Amino acid sequence: MVLLDNEGLSAKMKAVFLSHGLNTDSTNHAVDSMIQTSLRGVDSHGINLFPHYVRSVDSGRINKNPSFALNKTAVSSAILNADAAIGHHAGAVGMDHAIAMAKETGMAAVNVMNSSHFGAAAYFGLRAAKQNCLGFAFTNADALVKAHNGKSSFFGTNPICFTAPLNDEEPFCLDMATSLISWNKVKNYRIKNQELETGWAYDKEGNPVTNPHDAASLRPAADYKGFGLGMMIDILCAVLVDGVMGKDMLPMFTSPAEAQRKVGHFFMAIDIEKFQDPTNFKNYLTSVVERIRAMEALENQRMMVAGDPEKIAFAHRKVNGIPMEDQVFEEYLKIDSLFQSTVI
Repeated sequence: MVLLDNEGLSAKMKAVFLSHGLNTDSTNHAVDSMIQTSLRGVDSHGINLFPHYVRSVDSGRINKNPSFALNKTAVSSAILNADAAIGHHAGAVGMDHAIAMAKETGMAAVNVMNSSHFGAAAYFGLRAAKQNCLGFAFTNADALVKAHNGKSSFFGTNPICFTAPLNDEEPFCLDMATSLISWNKVKNYRIKNQELETGWAYDKEGNPVTNPHDAASLRPAADYKGFGLGMMIDILCAVLVDGVMGKDMLPMFTSPAEAQRKVGHFFMAIDIEKFQDPTNFKNYLTSVVERIRAMEALENQRMMVAGDPEKIAFAHRKVNGIPMEDQVFEEYLKIDSLFQSTVI
């Protein structure tokens, strides 16, 4: 395990992307998202994915200089063709358009087509909350979640993210997969050769497994409820705009390196000011959060709301560095030996 300085790592990652031809906006959004995500303790969607994204840029899966095409279909709705951009960039553009329209109309939605993996949904939801909006961010993914009562998968891990601003701290942020765990978590357990918890994953025949190398599909969160939520997100991200749904999407890691996957995202923003004074809203929500945190907890437990573990991780990692498994860091060094200088 190594500990990495987030500022030095960010600068070096950006330099690598730029040297591989990725444009400046795509580079900045991708790296800012990965660094933010790892600082928040979500290693499955943070800097561990950087080597994969570099390969995707080099192979042509990710368009280095995308030409976004926005079709504003009404005063508060739009469809953005991402032109195979890196998803962090496409998602930020989509969410920013939704926020801008919501400031005019009260609420707005943007669907993003022909995109790629966008990392952590929180990166986009937090953009909305920091502009006094409620933020919603969704994406579909290749089929990795076992269908309820079935042997194999149909929908992806299809995350749900909802954000809202608070007083004197980072926004409330619920960012959850509709599976019990993410597939990148399985990959991290494979790196460590660490057993999965019982009930997390299944083999190709739909049997529960704890060996991460045998995992072929994931358990939906709350079983049929998570399966239903995954379907809802594919309706928003694919069916609504005649896009590619999870079952028909190319796998992220095992499909040909140059193949573009046509991932879909859906973003929505609600301008709080159109309903009440944002200060009153933040006072109210902050009081709710404080009441929950003040509740009596079980022995050896701590009362928290969604996003609190990430805030704790951020405060610690900002000072002490971002941890990375040696095996992943070796991939970084193969890309550029100068990453060694980012080790604390």
